[in-house]
Amino acid sequence: MSLLLSPIDLGGLTIRNRLWVAPMCQYSAQDGIPNDWHHVHLAQFASGGAGVVIAEATAVTPEGRISPEDVGIWNDAQRDAWAPIAAAIRSRGAVPGIQLAHAGRKASTWSPFAGARGSVPESEGGWQTVAPSAVAFEGFADPTALDLPGIDLLVDAFAAAAVRAVHAGFALLELHAAHGYLLHQFLSPLSNLRTDEYGGSLENRARLLLRIVDAVRAAAPEAVLTVRFSATDWADGGWDAAQTATVAGWAAERGAVFFDISSGGLVAHQQIVTGPGYQVHLASEVRSASGVATGAVGEITSGPQAEAILAAGDADVILAGREWLRDPHFALRAATELGEASAVASELWPVQYQRAIPR
Repeated sequence: MSLLLSPIDLGGLTIRNRLWVAPMCQYSAQDGIPNDWHHVHLAQFASGGAGVVIAEATAVTPEGRISPEDVGIWNDAQRDAWAPIAAAIRSRGAVPGIQLAHAGRKASTWSPFAGARGSVPESEGGWQTVAPSAVAFEGFADPTALDLPGIDLLVDAFAAAAVRAVHAGFALLELHAAHGYLLHQFLSPLSNLRTDEYGGSLENRARLLLRIVDAVRAAAPEAVLTVRFSATDWADGGWDAAQTATVAGWAAERGAVFFDISSGGLVAHQQIVTGPGYQVHLASEVRSASGVATGAVGEITSGPQAEAILAAGDADVILAGREWLRDPHFALRAATELGEASAVASELWPVQYQRAIPR
């Protein structure tokens, strides 16, 4: 069997294959509550053969939402709305995952569908944002620097969200430390200008993330804990793969078992060079330097391409976003492309669809 379609064990959880759905914001919630759109959107990927389906960036506090239309898990009504979605994913053979997030200085922004850009004014439903330092993302409103009591409350919020997520039925929790959101803001010297124990050295800049890893691990020990990193800021003097590898190693010592490696998002002046598999080398560097399991993501669009990445030892898992939007049955197609549709039919193909298996 191909590596892509072979099972992987993470933290005692056996996952049916290594082609996963990356979290993708839908900007379609009200009061942070997921709805029928989220249910159908996520369940279809499980029917399409995904190993893990990770729900979008889900705010651990109201102020942590990227936009007023983002989902959350800071209260029990949201937990209860997530429960049937997690159950639908699980019933179709995939592992339900959720990304726990706080947008920091990139919160309170207009959704992509709003016809406006930048920060939402408080008079129109926005809110005061927070960050490690009072330095705005270019074009956004000025954030307030988090004080020490605020940091403690944030750690507690992640732990409480983790408990709700597990009670909702999610088996895998991903901490969002990428794409310029709050935990990434603490990690990068371009956005973290603090002079206390949360700024300066790498150990200090990583302190908040590691405290959250510890708190989530203690609050939800039954869940598989993962972290998403941006392994480079694509900007001079910023966060890079070497720092990512070091912090991933520290997080692994505390119980995180997998690292989803993306890039960018911290500053508007980033210079990203894209192309097929353009972030694979970052997953490979982090995996090689730290010995942790990594996932590669970014312009991976076919079964043979994904298989080649795994066969080269560059990553342990393939995550995709847009390709799943283009084809919600990406894993079933990948099996066909790799000549294994019949071999994995009982594992991946819903019985209702098996008449369509290529022979």
